[in-house]
Amino acid sequence: MFGCCVAGRVLQTNLQQLDDTHAAFELTNAETINHICVFLLGTVPFPDGYGASVHFFWPGKGFQLLGMLSNEKPSAIFRLRGNFSSQTSETHAVFSGASTPIADVTPHGVVAMLGLSIEPLDQIMQQVAALPSQVAPRRDPAADTTLMAERIVKHLFNYISGFAGGSALTPEVTIPLGTIIRWYESFVSKVKNSGVGFLENPEL
Repeated sequence: MFGCCVAGRVLQTNLQQLDDTHAAFELTNAETINHICVFLLGTVPFPDGYGASVHFFWPGKGFQLLGMLSNEKPSAIFRLRGNFSSQTSETHAVFSGASTPIADVTPHGVVAMLGLSIEPLDQIMQQVAALPSQVAPRRDPAADTTLMAERIVKHLFNYISGFAGGSALTPEVTIPLGTIIRWYESFVSKVKNSGVGFLENPEL
């Protein structure tokens, strides 16, 4: 029903069934994994109203909810490196309490596992909604860039306004190129010395 692929490795279909609603993939050399993709094979759909929560298990550190799969979302890519924080839950104790331990540390590296738990979609959505990435949505890089550009232009405008001879700054006012050059040199110096935080000051 499920497949997974670690970036840079061959497709894994060695799913281990733990019980009627839990299964797991063994992940060898887990310390080298950056991203992993998990997906439905398309052979068996979820029953209506059900999906699977996806968990990453690291030996000695517990497990972490990564996300979910459903008939409407049959695949997902997760970033593992740098994002692991151990959690505990009685709901999925079956993973760490399997009769044959899956996650372990071997002479050849860490063997972790990717756990899948088939559950009602409403329960899964509640779990996923509590993930930090859901609480704090990712910011739009384009919006950040636009805001930064606006702040830089405002800073320039305020700077050259002081050279308008006391009159309003209009398209007819001539500003010497040397004034722009001095603003640029001062601006770059501030950024190098203290970053761009000063642009957040509404008075600048």
